[in-house]
Amino acid sequence: MKSGKPAAAQSRVLIVEDHPITREGLAYLINRQPGMTVCGHAEAAPQALEVLKSSKPDLVIVDLTLPGKSGLELIKDIKALHPGLPVFVISMHEESLYAERVLRAGARGYITKEAGGEKVIEAIRQVLRGHIYVSNSVSARILEIFTRGQSERKRSSIEQLSDREFEIFELIGTGLSSRRIADRLHLSAKTVDTHRASIKKKLNFKTTSELISYAARWAAGRGNNG
Repeated sequence: MKSGKPAAAQSRVLIVEDHPITREGLAYLINRQPGMTVCGHAEAAPQALEVLKSSKPDLVIVDLTLPGKSGLELIKDIKALHPGLPVFVISMHEESLYAERVLRAGARGYITKEAGGEKVIEAIRQVLRGHIYVSNSVSARILEIFTRGQSERKRSSIEQLSDREFEIFELIGTGLSSRRIADRLHLSAKTVDTHRASIKKKLNFKTTSELISYAARWAAGRGNNG
């Protein structure tokens, strides 16, 4: 007669993703793996913190783009409330833009949704084993930064933006108005305008049109490089 060890060894995964099809697809993928099971899911940060209390996961998978509070803010909340709980990000955003911010927030790794099921599972297993998962290129860049030291850290004024400011800056670059950005992020237009003013100050622009033009050029250049 077999012991109950395999069942006890199941790693419990909580998925925080606001798109139902993506969420269900990821749950299906995880539940098919030996030693893994999805113990809960949430569509937004407040719900995730509630589900987390009852589901007791071994790993939380978070998307960056969530309604209201962003995935980056959720990561910080989870690390404050549950310091030992690993968080892993699976997102549509480019890894080169967000991986460092995600790691600074306290997550244990980052992978894009385009990576494919096999890579995603490999990454999840690595994080569950206590390791950090990022691509080789991002890993090399982070190591280079630490090798050079913090004195050379200020490479770009954009890196001085807060996580929410950077998110809004990206959306400005796509041509969205404050009202549409507010709708997308489930914020008030006044809050978006406050962030815009802060972004403008940090990037040393005097007018909003200068900021919009710069953000659009930055977005176009990023697309060409990606």
